[in-house]
Amino acid sequence: MIAAVKKAAAKWNYDRISIGYPGPVLHGKPVSDPHNLGAGWVGCNFKKAFGCPVKLINDAAMQAIGSYKSGRMLFIGLGTGLGSALIVDHVLQPLELAHLPYKNGRTYEDYIGLRGLKRLGKKKWRSHVADVVAKLKNALEADYVVIGGGNAKLLNDVPQWARLGNNEHAFRGGARLWESRWSY
Repeated sequence: MIAAVKKAAAKWNYDRISIGYPGPVLHGKPVSDPHNLGAGWVGCNFKKAFGCPVKLINDAAMQAIGSYKSGRMLFIGLGTGLGSALIVDHVLQPLELAHLPYKNGRTYEDYIGLRGLKRLGKKKWRSHVADVVAKLKNALEADYVVIGGGNAKLLNDVPQWARLGNNEHAFRGGARLWESRWSY
């Protein structure tokens, strides 16, 4: 990944890098190598590898920061898995809600992640997305919910207290990471 990024950005001028990582991150470092990418993330010295400061956070958290307006926002990322983050007054709390139990011995991710979409079909999947998002909004006392990630575009309707995000918000989130008003 480092070699590919350096090659792609060879003609760019940059003095810092933000990385959205598809897995748990603690104190700016990956907790474990992701299931869907190659190994070598844990223990990597990204600052040394890129030759500039690097901030690394969970990819859903990065998209959440880019989607944030104000107040208490819950972000739900519908992609291969289920990403989640809560932001309260510019303080980010990445969440790991995907593997919490939901129904029939299965997790939230089993129902509203990609596996659920494939197993249930769009109509039932959409119904479970609506149910899970409402439950999580209420449990976490969010003012509003942003539903992002690659599969958010498959939703037809969202409640009035929710809005659709998109992957472009991750770019805004990467820039916002460097602003002093953000705490994570």
